[in-house]
Amino acid sequence: MPMNRPVATVLAAALCLLTAACGSSSDGKAGDATAEEAASKSGYPVTLDNCGQKETFDKAPGRVVVMNGASVAEVSTLLALDLGDRIVANQQTYGNSEVPGRAEAIKKLPDGGVKQNDAFDVPRETMIGLRPDLVLSTTAYGFDEKNGFATRDQLKAVGAHSYVSPQGCDQDTAGMTIADSYQLLRDMGKVFNVGDKAEELIAASEKKIAAVADKVKGEKKPKVMVLFSNMSMGGNDFSSVVAKGIYNDILAEAGGANAFENASEGSFADLSKEKVAATDVDALVVIGYNDPDPAAYAEKLLKEFPQWPAARNSTYVTLSDSMYLGPSNDLAVEEIAKMLHPDAL
Repeated sequence: MPMNRPVATVLAAALCLLTAACGSSSDGKAGDATAEEAASKSGYPVTLDNCGQKETFDKAPGRVVVMNGASVAEVSTLLALDLGDRIVANQQTYGNSEVPGRAEAIKKLPDGGVKQNDAFDVPRETMIGLRPDLVLSTTAYGFDEKNGFATRDQLKAVGAHSYVSPQGCDQDTAGMTIADSYQLLRDMGKVFNVGDKAEELIAASEKKIAAVADKVKGEKKPKVMVLFSNMSMGGNDFSSVVAKGIYNDILAEAGGANAFENASEGSFADLSKEKVAATDVDALVVIGYNDPDPAAYAEKLLKEFPQWPAARNSTYVTLSDSMYLGPSNDLAVEEIAKMLHPDAL
């Protein structure tokens, strides 16, 4: 704070002391009212009930750590809200993005010099040393002590808030929808007092998705296989095939349906090559997670399963962050709808 305040400020302060008329009265009510008005104008305090834990913010965070979580939801949300300057350590990246300039902007963010632990995220001691005032994690996994991470209680003890993104409390994202992307935007809008910006982004996304959904309404819903390129999550040949989650909501808005929705109760199915070969696939959505050439992976799959309608028509699209929790789901809806229903769009 400057040592020499403007003369007008000093005089005003002195006048308040002399008249006792600035924010005080004999019964204290005027002072209380002034405090409430100031809080209302500032937008604080803000309290979020997050995974059963209340987090109360008295001001906007200024030292944010974004944990990995194999996601870009949180870092993309902060960037969409023009809050990149609040990040002191970011561990999230997909390597590419449907949003122009987004991948480059993420790459330029500080990583805090973090050396990730065996669980591929920020170790407890490193986290505490970063002196965060807010830590964002895609799921509760990022605050599990068994994984070598700082718990939410340990972070609170050093003055840091913590936040688990929507549907991440029990680490099961099978029920995630586009609405959860909007909830993440709204929550961060409240925390950083940029709620108007968050609502603008949500309204624009809703309008765009509604327009696409209206154009493909009544069209036949092709069966789509959604999977991550060159990624293994299980023991079978196809262990990164999407079964449930936000992906299905995006497909539905784009006029499609998941060919493997019933293959698993969780978000992903671990499938044999025989199971994949026996399923009619009309189109492919390949998600590139730090893969520089997901299109090559898509082409390889189409050659491997020439019996698919998708292979006969070379029907596929490659996407990245817009297919996941985050502020850009409208882009995925539009691109998939163009692939599935080119005449309608």
